[in-house]
Amino acid sequence: MEVVEYETGGGVVVDGDLVMVLERLSPPEIRLPKGHIDPGEDAITAAVREVLEESGYRCRIVDDLGAHQVEFDFEERRISRLEHYFLMEPIEAVDDGEPQFLTRWVSWDEAAGRLTFDEERNWLHRAHRAELARKAGEGGG
Repeated sequence: MEVVEYETGGGVVVDGDLVMVLERLSPPEIRLPKGHIDPGEDAITAAVREVLEESGYRCRIVDDLGAHQVEFDFEERRISRLEHYFLMEPIEAVDDGEPQFLTRWVSWDEAAGRLTFDEERNWLHRAHRAELARKAGEGGG
């Protein structure tokens, strides 16, 4: 079986008590914004670019959530992907994002219940812990 290896950058975008998820209608799924790291890019640059491209929101990074290796079979290939995620805050809405996605702002609990992929749910939980610690450090919680 062919093995395909690559890295991605993505974000868990938080605005107050709401978190961004992307809804794809076909095939139906709810996911976090992320995508391939292009040649010459680092994970931070890719994550900011991918969130903007997919959601239409320009964001800033507030914390590094780390990286995790994910492996799965897809279309008769073994995919080995190193995912980098960042906690982000929106700066401004620039456009509507990619037509295949609808940007939704939902509660942490709703996001956890609706995300299609378990690994993204793990990133969401990691981001929620980081956000709570960040707010506690600012005197906000």
